[in-house]
Amino acid sequence: MAAIMALAPIVFLLMGLSALFSAAETALTAASRARMHQLEREGDRAARRVNRLLSDQETMIGAVLLGNSLINILASALTTQVITRAIPGAWGVAAATAIMTVLILVFAEVLPKTLAILRSDDVARFLSGPALVVVKVFGPIIFTIQYVVRKTLGLFGVRLGMEMDVLAAHEEIRGAVEYHHSEGLVETHDRWMLGGVLDLAEMDVSEVMVHRNSIAIIDADQSARDILAEVLSSGHSRLPLYREDPDNIVGVLHNKDLLQALADADGRIEAVDMAAIVRQPWFIPETTSLKDQLAAFLKRRTHFALVVDEYGALQGLVTLEDILEEIVGEIEDEHDTAPAGVTADEDGSVTVEGSVTIRDLNRAMNWDLPDDEAVTVAGLLIHEAQRIPEAGQTFVFLGHRFVVLERKVNRITRLQIWPAAKDGGD
Repeated sequence: MAAIMALAPIVFLLMGLSALFSAAETALTAASRARMHQLEREGDRAARRVNRLLSDQETMIGAVLLGNSLINILASALTTQVITRAIPGAWGVAAATAIMTVLILVFAEVLPKTLAILRSDDVARFLSGPALVVVKVFGPIIFTIQYVVRKTLGLFGVRLGMEMDVLAAHEEIRGAVEYHHSEGLVETHDRWMLGGVLDLAEMDVSEVMVHRNSIAIIDADQSARDILAEVLSSGHSRLPLYREDPDNIVGVLHNKDLLQALADADGRIEAVDMAAIVRQPWFIPETTSLKDQLAAFLKRRTHFALVVDEYGALQGLVTLEDILEEIVGEIEDEHDTAPAGVTADEDGSVTVEGSVTIRDLNRAMNWDLPDDEAVTVAGLLIHEAQRIPEAGQTFVFLGHRFVVLERKVNRITRLQIWPAAKDGGD
């Protein structure tokens, strides 16, 4: 009995240390990196230690687990040695195992980890100092263990790299936005904006460009007066000019350059030399990502580019506004004409122009139609139907019912869509 009484304080001390290790492991892995970085910028030394530990998370976790395991094994060995003196044989070992299982599970695992989850940032900052000491002490051992683990896994064809997956960070941010949106802490518009920023690197300019069939383009061989009339009627600030063939773009006319030339010519349009004020066109491949194109717009200080395919054929044009609209939604000013868009009908259906992008429709109606295989709503219908539908045909897929209202030549120009909830399950 005396041995048991003498052992109790030692076991409780070891359980306390084990609880600290368990709390440190949980808190450091659950701590908000964004908040830690912000606190570090504000001069918080504890947050700086947390960020230092998280910079090599594998070593940190390994060192904490190693220390925790050593303490638990030591406490179990001491308890077993003392208990078997009082209760010899297998019953003593069983009693020691039962006692230590309860103590470790309740006081060294569940209790400290529960507290660490509830106050992860505060606990991580509080235990960052001791954890850093443990990492320094056990660091060499952990490196050896990591080497053995990597070599062992390599025998089975598993290759572990030390680099962080950038896409994983993007998905973590996206997951956090979706979670807070479901909890009502992030509004739908803000959710789309944050998602749009993350999507810039994954989208090509071909997904947001104005298609060549919708481009306002001017024949450069016309008279200056005719060109001026077309510029005024177009409503655009920049217009491409072609010669002989619409694919043969020879320049881009900017309204400001035209106005300046008119002012220099005292308002005499016939005196304006159009060839002298036309700017060189900027051609970009259709596979350029929106992120790269946004950076290129900012670097070149221009807002207008022509998109071509791998053969150099004109596919469309993209502007800075087109990219920004992927983040903030449709941007309109007093000169914009009413665009083809989305109209909610009284019967619960939605009338959509075929040229509307799937992303815009999803934002307008808070839907989740996929945009992996098509950019526009008409393109989605053609992809799913595997043909060009006729006017009046109805299709049901992706939980929605699509009715083709208008078709011009080979283009679907207008559709009516019912979501599943509004369709009565037809």
